[in-house]
Amino acid sequence: MHTDLCDRLGIEFPIFAFSHCRDVVAAVSRAGGIGVLGAVGVTPEQLAVDLDWIDGEVGDKPYGVDIVIPQNDAGAEQQDPEQLRADLLKEVPQEHFDYARKILREHGVPELPEGEFHNGMITRSTSTTARLHAAEALRHPNVRLIANALGAPPQDLTEEIHATGRLVIGLCGSASQARRHVEAGVDVIVAQGGEGGGHTGYIGSMVLWPQVVEAVAPTPVLAAGGVGHGAQIASALAMGAQGVWSGTLWLGTEESEMTNVQREALIAADSRDAIISRSLTGKRNRLLKSAWTEAWEKPEAPDPLPLPLQDLVAGESVTRLQTYPDAAPEVHITPAGQVAGQIKQVRKAADVVIELAEQYLDASDRLVALNERLSGGAS
Repeated sequence: MHTDLCDRLGIEFPIFAFSHCRDVVAAVSRAGGIGVLGAVGVTPEQLAVDLDWIDGEVGDKPYGVDIVIPQNDAGAEQQDPEQLRADLLKEVPQEHFDYARKILREHGVPELPEGEFHNGMITRSTSTTARLHAAEALRHPNVRLIANALGAPPQDLTEEIHATGRLVIGLCGSASQARRHVEAGVDVIVAQGGEGGGHTGYIGSMVLWPQVVEAVAPTPVLAAGGVGHGAQIASALAMGAQGVWSGTLWLGTEESEMTNVQREALIAADSRDAIISRSLTGKRNRLLKSAWTEAWEKPEAPDPLPLPLQDLVAGESVTRLQTYPDAAPEVHITPAGQVAGQIKQVRKAADVVIELAEQYLDASDRLVALNERLSGGAS
């Protein structure tokens, strides 16, 4: 399973584990893969604490940080995150806040304590916050890559990252997007099929992966979207990818940041329960079906706002559901891909890495045996 990208990053397995939980990131990096910490939503101060902690856990093992800068950036000109948040809040119609609060009220989810709203979160998905995250990440030598979940970072930020010897990773959902990312200086492309969790596109992985590999060669490609088994890693490498990028798989681990309610929903889910909804961020986002997603599909629901405004609408609800998860288990907000249908038990992240490697070897052995049998028959 060792690829050129493994040598470039100093890792044993080309398994990239995206997670918002520092414990998952550290566990995967220690196990021979590479964890990538999602920074969106946390303050730079909290990110500093998390990265310091990861540094102490992984030794000399590398890891990455994932930031979020949209192509159409609502906060590009604002340098003060608090002022940016205040400015954006003025653009949100009150009916959207009222509707989100109505959903939680009808299901009996308690209000937050007086004065508490985002619980340390800052406005997400703008360059104002993402640049603060990137600056903090560049202070940590073990951070070997910075990814932008919405494609290529701004040119000046890409150049700043490159100047420190780190790699820039950009996610895409089509071959045309991938080509634009490479032209903008992205070093590694993540081709995420529509099966993936979180923000996702329209093209399935089996179609997308080889298209992107061909479109951007020789730029390395990581296959994403529906990766939850070593045989899928073997398929991705057979199509020319140099590794895989996975997210949903790590939500079901002991180390993940999920509440018990979310973890139980994940284990109980069928792949068909991972649906597309704009209720969380305003963009196409694959979440587990719940009373929250269903409420936003009702005729009386206001149309979700564009990113990052819908983020502000959903932010209070996310915090309340994390604070009081047992109050209404049916209303959880859980980004997850269709691979959720393959997660049937809670396991340690390191054990998942080892199992993926073993499954990859089994799949490779089957292909070798098949090829030998066919070759023998031809002779």
